[in-house]
Amino acid sequence: MMRYIFTILFAGVLIQAYAGGIRGVIKGDDVGPLAFASIFVKQTGTGSATDMEGRYEVHLKPGRYDVVFQYLGYESVNRVVEVGDDFVEINLTLKTQVVVLQTVTVKAGKEDPAYTIMRKAIAKAKFHTQQIDAYSATVYIKGKGQLTDYPWLAKKALEKEGITKDRVFISESVSEIKYTRPNKFEEKVIAVYTNGDNKNTSPNSYIFGSFYQPEIAETVSPLSPKAFSYYRFEYLGSFKDQGYEVSKIKVTPRSRGDNVFEGLIHIVEDWWSIHSLELNAIKLGISFHIKQLYNPIEDKAWLPVSQQFQVKGKVFGFEFEGQYLATMKDYRITLNPELQVELTVIDEKIYKEEAKAIEQKFSKKGQEINERLTAGKEVTGKELRQLVKEYEKQEAKEQKEPEVISETKYSVDSLAYKKDSTFWVEIRPTPLTKEEERGYHLNDSLTEVQRKRDEGDTLRNNKNRGKGFQPWDLLTGDSYAMGKTSDFRIHAPYGGFNSVEGSNLIYRLSFYKRWVKRDSLNKDKRPQTSRLEISPIARYAFAREKISGKLRIDYRFKNKRLTLEGGRYVEQFNQAEPIHPFVNTFTSLLLGDNLMKIYEHNFASLNYTQRIDDRYTIRTNWTWSRRLELFNTTDYTFFKRNKEQYTPNAPVSFELPDTGFEPNRAFIGTVSVNARPWQKYRIRNGNKQRVDNSSPLLSLSFRKGFDGVAGSEVSFNQLELGLKHGIRFGIRGELDIALQAGKFFDTQNMYFMDYKHFLGNQTPFVTTDPVGSYRLMDYYKYSTADQYFTANAHYHFRKLLLTRVAKVRMVGITENVFVNYLATPTSRNYTEVGYGIEGILRIFRLEAAAAFRDGQYQSNGFRVGIATSVTINFND
Repeated sequence: MMRYIFTILFAGVLIQAYAGGIRGVIKGDDVGPLAFASIFVKQTGTGSATDMEGRYEVHLKPGRYDVVFQYLGYESVNRVVEVGDDFVEINLTLKTQVVVLQTVTVKAGKEDPAYTIMRKAIAKAKFHTQQIDAYSATVYIKGKGQLTDYPWLAKKALEKEGITKDRVFISESVSEIKYTRPNKFEEKVIAVYTNGDNKNTSPNSYIFGSFYQPEIAETVSPLSPKAFSYYRFEYLGSFKDQGYEVSKIKVTPRSRGDNVFEGLIHIVEDWWSIHSLELNAIKLGISFHIKQLYNPIEDKAWLPVSQQFQVKGKVFGFEFEGQYLATMKDYRITLNPELQVELTVIDEKIYKEEAKAIEQKFSKKGQEINERLTAGKEVTGKELRQLVKEYEKQEAKEQKEPEVISETKYSVDSLAYKKDSTFWVEIRPTPLTKEEERGYHLNDSLTEVQRKRDEGDTLRNNKNRGKGFQPWDLLTGDSYAMGKTSDFRIHAPYGGFNSVEGSNLIYRLSFYKRWVKRDSLNKDKRPQTSRLEISPIARYAFAREKISGKLRIDYRFKNKRLTLEGGRYVEQFNQAEPIHPFVNTFTSLLLGDNLMKIYEHNFASLNYTQRIDDRYTIRTNWTWSRRLELFNTTDYTFFKRNKEQYTPNAPVSFELPDTGFEPNRAFIGTVSVNARPWQKYRIRNGNKQRVDNSSPLLSLSFRKGFDGVAGSEVSFNQLELGLKHGIRFGIRGELDIALQAGKFFDTQNMYFMDYKHFLGNQTPFVTTDPVGSYRLMDYYKYSTADQYFTANAHYHFRKLLLTRVAKVRMVGITENVFVNYLATPTSRNYTEVGYGIEGILRIFRLEAAAAFRDGQYQSNGFRVGIATSVTINFND
């Protein structure tokens, strides 16, 4: 249970280390011991940190070292240390940083000097990311956390798992990381201190995130090109550190809430690099406090050497807090040979004449960045951004896969979980505190108890498994292993109610067979899996006293999928099932609204899907069926007053007044193509993963009814085009659009189920895709066998009405407005406009909508659904 959320294990008995180094205590001149103060050894590129009591210990080989002791808000101390076979004791008291104001001269205007500094830093941010060709380092991460409060209903279950409010959970890991420009990251976990249940110790989210990028963790960086739209900056002064002039800048969001930072950032003058930062952020009501210290590695580039993260939050009554410490050592960097230049950034807004003269003298259209910087080392901020942008474009063209925006490789050493206590004593920046030792001891005891419990459960499970099928499995469902790669499953029965069948009961059995093929050359690559599913499904209608059923065979292999189905079953007139059977049960029994309209068919169908490559997918479906009309057989509801409300089981359509039909046969084929022509990808361990909304989804579909084939009585052709896309406007908002247009031609004979239907809704609940469906529209009134056009647009606002209140935004509430439009020969420009509140209790969505035809008001209503950030598969 909760043990899977945290990683814990007893660290073992500490023993004496075999090498010397430096150790001691760091204090502040005004507060005593400084927790998480940084110790950086220049010769080894090693970062370390003090513990909660200000203690530190760094293992070093004998030699002479330059060591920098740092803490935000205090003056750094540089020491040259001779290390022999023993530890050298260095105890320090850091002085409070003296910040001097008015060291920046403003030549024109009255704006705060911070804006000049930040314009230069922002102009050079992308330059910094391109300046480093490669770097490698060793990362140590220690995380600890605890539940500080939880609902009393969960108390018993948590205590059974050994989780109490005073229990501290701890995890440690060591990774070797490598970065290669422009987008390749490699991480190998060489050591993990955990019980083995939770191996998710990757520090990528901390280490590979960069404040030089426009966004980090979906939050706008203060160094983003759009930062001035999101932040106000205030110059608080400057100070000297290690011989560098550093400016202290206060960062304040123009609008507080999710996806923005607040705090301090320190910028190195002339380098325009980050010296350090201390920022706060909030995401879905969870607060993050971030501290980073940077150092000039090999005097080539400023990179982070120490990072701290504090997390606090409350989700569904569970309140928690956590701390992470990440330190880097053994930095090795290689600079981009094309960008090994010193340059001076000119703020064109302040120094207008100088900037104009520089651009006129040196700038040429199509000029490469190294050529420009060689010609003149003074460059305006605007010009530098344009040069780097063009440089990135040219490099992307030269890449083998320019559509890949990042490539990561993650692996865990086979001995990572077997490191002894000696290794951890030498690798830890600081010894464990007594609290951390107690946490490891407690977890070791609980792990042993859990192991014995699991062994007992295994014996009981094996004993039960030996019995095989149990009678109650018919009601509760169960799975039965039939070998290493085969399973047989009895699904728990379920059902519903409608006015045609009365109550119905659906029963399903499944057989699964899997084939797994692993890549012998790349063990980290996702294995290639094929799967066969054979599922007979039975359905009994109590009012009709009739059983129906179908057999489904599904085979998935490589990039292909083949599905065969056949039998006698009921179907909604709209195969997209706009009304969920469970919702129809609710509306029928409680409200007297039998909204779901169904017919019966004897059928055989073949579906085939093939992904040609990562951008293009083809699908085809061929179905033969004999369709039969069904009629209401019951008027039962929970309330007598609703008995007269049931409508006939025949959809109402403006285009086809009589939707009833005689038994008929139909053979219909469909071929469609989906394309994402500009799709971008991330690669992890050789497996491509699509980047959401990096390309619109384009679709082309052709459907044909074949007259005379196997007795078919339908004859028509349908062509349809579609587009679906999500466009993100920074953190300010996101627009989701869906467009669809189609036309029937050469139509000679059709039945109502062959018409084009749309996703209407007449219930209080929304169970279909909110982008592509309607809130108030009747299910079948505007169905057509002619031409049609649909448009759905949803805009998600970060700040609109309620969300203008910061506290509302901070609990994850968002607002959206939407417009849905339908054009058919009978719809008279049907339009819906609506407003929604998302994230209620984090998972619900409440909407209000109004409907119009030709601009004339028709109706309004409220709808409840699942928030668009939560994926729910509504499928029976």
